[in-house]
Amino acid sequence: MRIYATYNIKGGVGKTTTAVNLAYLAAADGLRTVLWDLDPQGAASFMFRVKPRVKGGGRALIRGQRSLDDAIKGTDFERLDLIPADFTYRNMDLLLDKGPEAKQSRKLSRLLAPLAVEYDAVFLDCPPSISLVSENVLHAADTIIVPLIPTTLSVRTLEQLTDFIAGFSGRRPDVLAFFSMVDRRKKLHREITEELSAKRPDVAATIVPSATLIERMSVERSPVSAFAPGSAAARAYRALWTEVREGLD
Repeated sequence: MRIYATYNIKGGVGKTTTAVNLAYLAAADGLRTVLWDLDPQGAASFMFRVKPRVKGGGRALIRGQRSLDDAIKGTDFERLDLIPADFTYRNMDLLLDKGPEAKQSRKLSRLLAPLAVEYDAVFLDCPPSISLVSENVLHAADTIIVPLIPTTLSVRTLEQLTDFIAGFSGRRPDVLAFFSMVDRRKKLHREITEELSAKRPDVAATIVPSATLIERMSVERSPVSAFAPGSAAARAYRALWTEVREGLD
């Protein structure tokens, strides 16, 4: 089982649309896939037409009173399941902040481990923050997928993230960033995508454009790769998934 997390310190950069489309593509490629919507806003749960509620909430999951397996819901797509969001996830930092400090950042890893029996791929859709939740995600994931809008501040968050991961002792996740919501008509977008791609090997070649079809995902309540498979946006997510599967080499 491989664990992928879509993460960025900033919000509004395309984390949820990325998680939804890549999870769909993983399942379409034959992988038994589950997406865990960790954002209390529940956007990924909404897109998959699943009620954002977990019996017992985040407290039951973190304390082991309810297993992740019990919280899993099916979606409309073959081989693709969902662990829905719950509004109590807003308090997950407090729930994780219990017990020895060395174990606090690895609680999600322990919760996810039993899923290896049933799944090939796990996707974590993460809220934007620097918190104990995000630290747990970074320790649990094999690959961190980082959507970047081509702005100076967005690029700075990538540097902060990689510096933070570099400080981990022992196992560290791979990082693969990519440019999202790109408008090639804008000079700044063209300059930043070209410059950063040339400087950093952890930036994907794939560029996901700014597209109305991606915004329509919340209307269609479906991955763009499902309702508009021939579109430029769907082709971009397919190319990104290919890069993610192949790794950083």
